[in-house]
Amino acid sequence: MSSLEYTSLEEIPKIREHLRASFRAGKALDVVYRKEQLLQLAYLIQDNTERLQDALYQDLGRPKHESNLFDLGVLLGECLYAYKHIERWLKPQSVPFNINWSAFSPRVYKQAKGTVLIITPFNFPLYCLAPITGAIAAGCSVVVKLSELTPSTSSLLAELFPKYLDPDMYRVVNGGIDENMKLLELQWDHSGGKVGKIVATAAAKHLTPVTLELGGKCPAIVDENADFEVAAKRLLWGKMVNAGQTCAAPDYILVVKGAEAKLIEALKKQHSNFYGTNPHTSSSFSRIISHGHWDRLSDVLKKTKGKLPGQIITGGDRVREEKYIAPTIVQNVTAYDSLMQDEIFGPIFPIVSVPSIDTAVKYVNDHDHPLALYVFSKDAKVRGHVRKYTNSGAVVENDVMMHGSMPALPFGGVGPSGYGSHKGQHSFNTFVYQRPLLYSPNWLDLLLSIRFPPYTDATLKKINGVALPTIPYPRPGEKGGISWQWPLLVVSAALIIYKQDAIRRALNV
Repeated sequence: MSSLEYTSLEEIPKIREHLRASFRAGKALDVVYRKEQLLQLAYLIQDNTERLQDALYQDLGRPKHESNLFDLGVLLGECLYAYKHIERWLKPQSVPFNINWSAFSPRVYKQAKGTVLIITPFNFPLYCLAPITGAIAAGCSVVVKLSELTPSTSSLLAELFPKYLDPDMYRVVNGGIDENMKLLELQWDHSGGKVGKIVATAAAKHLTPVTLELGGKCPAIVDENADFEVAAKRLLWGKMVNAGQTCAAPDYILVVKGAEAKLIEALKKQHSNFYGTNPHTSSSFSRIISHGHWDRLSDVLKKTKGKLPGQIITGGDRVREEKYIAPTIVQNVTAYDSLMQDEIFGPIFPIVSVPSIDTAVKYVNDHDHPLALYVFSKDAKVRGHVRKYTNSGAVVENDVMMHGSMPALPFGGVGPSGYGSHKGQHSFNTFVYQRPLLYSPNWLDLLLSIRFPPYTDATLKKINGVALPTIPYPRPGEKGGISWQWPLLVVSAALIIYKQDAIRRALNV
């Protein structure tokens, strides 16, 4: 495994100041420049695919399939998506027509926030780097703090960044806790990361807006009407990808009691299909990031009340020297078990039996809002009930985690699982603010002279006519007369008929 060269603490403020000067000089004002940088980042991935795959394997023992699907492919896709849509995102927005304000020509511009900080976690170094595409498209200058727990990947990215991206605008900082704290001492125009409370506390000192993607215990609810073969295959895959070190992975299963036996049999079958009789030798299974994380997971597994014979139905094997924990499924877990207290973030899958869907919904609502919630059922009413009566960053029906790869969907949490979002235009929106523009011509004072002193009864009467109109709707509970919508509908219908007649006449010419 590569050694990681840390950025010196003295250099960090200088990096921030250099990037801020470049931003203020307007280096990224031109959309052509931004598109060039997005393409450069895309070619960084394409030109160095094998090196990045090897680095991720060294750090996480991750199969190439998972690295391509979750890291390289996502970042490359985000670059190309932003490159394709950036002009549309930047286009000034008109506001809905209002006769009182139309003379001002009101518009809303998307303005870059400035110099921003992105802190990436260890589990998906490139996936979690993807918000940089939004920052580049927005016109921000960016410092990226990479994880010290992935030294091979972080070293490689530190080498490649200045070769592909403009170092006047985009820089990498490597290091551990001291370097993180030094970065957080500085003022940024936006920051984000997974060390939520630390980032938020530091940002509050400078009133820095933040985006936090935190994770939490993402539940999977399985109804008695589920397709158990499909559910088992998708749940086990989602849980065991990257050895369970995925913020949006299903953390535990809430299964309706009558369906538990069918689900467990299906999970056993898929476990064998995925990893054979000895997952330890499987080339399709990753390793835990560090011995410290291995110790935490091993301790949780030792404490589970599900460790009695027959409770661990697959896995349970552990080899500390290799940071290996087998893909493990534990049944008959209660809500008070050690596995149910905190986010597991590892390849241990507890199954909790519940008497009904309503009980499952209540359990979810009694705990922190998760980053994602998964529900498996062939009954649309059941899926709709779970969606309607719960809160989560995302809800996925009959699958897991796929929403995180779709650039058109926002990816983020709610409450304790995070706030703000990224992916596609949502990343762009994170790094811009809406800047309204009004243009006021001189002749408007002929109409708006009532706003100027001296104030008189006559000008007050005119102001009341404009600012305090009669409410055109009946009070709640009262029957109204002819609604103003009906004349509007009649006029709209007449215009539609007129246009249709005009088209017909044109076609007959």
